[in-house]
Amino acid sequence: MMKTFLKKLLLLVTLTITVSCGNDDDSGLSFTEENYMTGYLAITGFDEEEASIVDYSDYEFGLEFSPIVTGKITALSVKLPAANPSLRITLWDTETTSVIRTQMVNVATEGTSYTFEIDDLQLVKDKEYAITMNTNDWYNRERTDGTAVAYPLIVGNIQINSYIWDHGTDQIYPTIGSLGYYAGDISFNFIQTE
Repeated sequence: MMKTFLKKLLLLVTLTITVSCGNDDDSGLSFTEENYMTGYLAITGFDEEEASIVDYSDYEFGLEFSPIVTGKITALSVKLPAANPSLRITLWDTETTSVIRTQMVNVATEGTSYTFEIDDLQLVKDKEYAITMNTNDWYNRERTDGTAVAYPLIVGNIQINSYIWDHGTDQIYPTIGSLGYYAGDISFNFIQTE
């Protein structure tokens, strides 16, 4: 148990920060770009069991989150167990359940992690957002003991509030939550700006 905890803690510390970038302002401050996915999977234990789901049924699913600092999304990351030349990724305002941005991306090869640079998307500290994708192919992730996760949890500068999903291909905000698994993998690169 302690060994697993230390492994996850070390993984969280070393992998939360993925790319070092300077901030372009004149304040002399420099922030580091980060992606929460590896840390999220380690903290939740959803890295313990993985199943590939291919050509099943269409779902809109992802995570509700809040940045704990003001910053911006610079890229979207995804990995699927099947190619998808037109994967729809949506960023949402959870308060209004309205679309902030839709990005169509080409996941050309199965089992390959892709990062897609996007026009920067500014995020407000402590405001809740969601990132979802619509697909019938995904990785289903669970803990080996099948227990539920307690949200919220923090990875770097991102507080993850819940996992959400719903059936269908329509671009409608998903409202069903689950605590016992995560279906993905969808994430983003984030950099603090203030």
